[in-house]
Amino acid sequence: MPLIDLIAGARPNFVKIASIIEAIKEAQARGSDLRYRLVHTGQHYDRSLSGSFFKDLGIPSPGVNLEAGSGTQAEQTGAIMVRYEKLLTASSSDLTLVVGDVNSTIACAIVARKLGIPVAHVEAGIRSGDWTMPEEINRVVTDSISNWFFTTSEWAGENLRRSGVDVSRIFFVGNTMVDTLLRHLPRLRPPSCWTEHNLARGHYFVLTLHRPSNVDERSHLLETVREVATGAQGGLVIFPIHPRTRKVLGESVQGELPENLILVEPLRYLEFNFLVKNAKAVITDSGGITEETTVLGVPCLTLRDSTERPETVSIGTNELVGSDPGRIKPALARVIKGLWKKGSIPALWDGNAGHRIVGVLENLRTLI
Repeated sequence: MPLIDLIAGARPNFVKIASIIEAIKEAQARGSDLRYRLVHTGQHYDRSLSGSFFKDLGIPSPGVNLEAGSGTQAEQTGAIMVRYEKLLTASSSDLTLVVGDVNSTIACAIVARKLGIPVAHVEAGIRSGDWTMPEEINRVVTDSISNWFFTTSEWAGENLRRSGVDVSRIFFVGNTMVDTLLRHLPRLRPPSCWTEHNLARGHYFVLTLHRPSNVDERSHLLETVREVATGAQGGLVIFPIHPRTRKVLGESVQGELPENLILVEPLRYLEFNFLVKNAKAVITDSGGITEETTVLGVPCLTLRDSTERPETVSIGTNELVGSDPGRIKPALARVIKGLWKKGSIPALWDGNAGHRIVGVLENLRTLI
């Protein structure tokens, strides 16, 4: 009975892995002997990964929590490696399945391969070309040592083929984050700010910022959020503020911000995506949110100069506005005038990626 370690450490990892867990359970109900062990590395350890988060997504509590915690890139990656190695030494698995591009991804992939355990990478092959992003290093290194690759797009598969990966090891399966979104659409619910500020569909904007290039320098961060608020032309801008971003701004910042910029605490998954689904547009520097806005048909402005998800730009509703705050207002003006592109949904972003992944794992079982 093959045992698969499902590795997750950051909040987006659990969103991506939820549909794989669901698909494994369905396969087990049909008689499959595939087993899984959900390993929480503890990379994110705040209240956003409380029991309510797992309940919202229908994820069982992790079987193992490595409790690695925070630290520098090296400290966190090293702590995860040491603790995962101890777990595998005491209780080995037959396959390590990693998702995305966080420190947990690269750390557990390295440990598994050094212990002779094969690695499968979900969301393999995506590239931004921006080597200042730790995530880009994590992607490239993880792909360089993985055995099997599950991709979200043909573009990602082409990146892998160009790097020398044999096509027999690449599986175009779609997007597990989209699986989770589509599954929970009927369960989305308004957060408290919906009624507190009399929000209405299509009459407000959502802003998220967390990339160091956007938030680490306070003056640049203030300029960015002011340009967003001004560009909204009087519309409310709801800003669920990341803890790192809140720290940079400081607690007594309200007087420095436009009145139509509403700071709120980080939101639960079902509440945040309710806001996104009903927004006029989303302004973000997150890659995952660009996938969700594309599926929901919501205009998205990415405040970055590159993206690892180009299909959200070439096919979807996303556009790269860039890191220059001066480009925000003209872009928002196009949204307000109704001149934004409509976009469409990329191939296989249909809610069935988790089932495709488990189908491949069943076929690979003799190699696991």
